[in-house]
Amino acid sequence: MADRHTAIVDALRTVADPCCAERGISVVDMGLVRDVVISADDARIELVLTSGWCPFVVDLLAQVKTAVEQVPEVGDAAVEIVWDEPWTADRLSEDARRKLRFLPPPAAVDDRDGFVAARTPKE
Repeated sequence: MADRHTAIVDALRTVADPCCAERGISVVDMGLVRDVVISADDARIELVLTSGWCPFVVDLLAQVKTAVEQVPEVGDAAVEIVWDEPWTADRLSEDARRKLRFLPPPAAVDDRDGFVAARTPKE
């Protein structure tokens, strides 16, 4: 079972988070995959959304289902959204955190005013 579980997670790593596709962040690295449950030849994937208002959820569910069903050892895949667990940034992988970091940690900036001035467009 572990090999099939690994194959499913690897397949999910090919599905980009809809809002972070340009940064190459998968649904796994974004922390959207809550659980992968294998039963006989079938798999159930539980997802946690970053927002209940996600406009891409229909496409995301289809992409996850397709990716999992392409794993040779999987017959059918059911994809469910989990509503009783909120997504938080704690779910991000280290790679996703690095890719989403827009600003350095405040402690890493010795001269805040200089940092801001160097990045503020001149009019």
